[in-house]
Amino acid sequence: MNELKSRLTLADLGPSLADEAPDSLAVSEEGALIQALRNGDEAAFALVVNRFSGPLLRVAMLYVPSRAVAEEVVQETWVGLLQGIDRFEGRSSLKTWLFSILTNRAKTRGQQEGRQIPFSAFSAAECASDEPALEPERFLPADHSQWPDHWALPPRSWGESPEKRLLARETRAYLADAIAALPPAQREVITLRDVEQWTSQEVCNALGISETNQRVLLHRARSRVRRSLETYFEKAQG
Repeated sequence: MNELKSRLTLADLGPSLADEAPDSLAVSEEGALIQALRNGDEAAFALVVNRFSGPLLRVAMLYVPSRAVAEEVVQETWVGLLQGIDRFEGRSSLKTWLFSILTNRAKTRGQQEGRQIPFSAFSAAECASDEPALEPERFLPADHSQWPDHWALPPRSWGESPEKRLLARETRAYLADAIAALPPAQREVITLRDVEQWTSQEVCNALGISETNQRVLLHRARSRVRRSLETYFEKAQG
């Protein structure tokens, strides 16, 4: 099925959780932040902790068996940051380097705690499944005389002002629940891409997956979330 048929981002759905994600640091800002960290600036360290604690914890939980262990891994990552910042050469972004510290520690702890299956393994399993991104019946057949493989049942309108609906607290909570209900690999990829606003390369580096698998996981996750929101709005319209 043509991926373009459901290439949706949370931005396509109107204002969303993505609106709350801080922008990535500009190159000049990152350079100043790194220098501040090297100088022992507590405010700079607090800024990094505030910005990355949530994503670090979520990624750690993909490798270890419990939240408590994941929190320990995150704390070890902050120690690694402080101990290694003087040796950081800037060949990658600070974020990529920070998550490489985390994943290395998380993999080690996962093995120690008996969690033998790495994220890359079960992300590959999700990609290998024959789950369609969208219901096949939503598209015309490949041998259709005029519009082969085009929409038969396109995404429905959510009314005159979907933006207002998506701004409502209830709807935003439903969106968060829809993401939380996704399979683990899909959930993490869509969260990093569409909520945290990471690039595809950053996600691949942090999670240790291929660009192809990242694209498949994101495509399926966006389609599931879009489908959940369609159902939600249909019920709301009564």
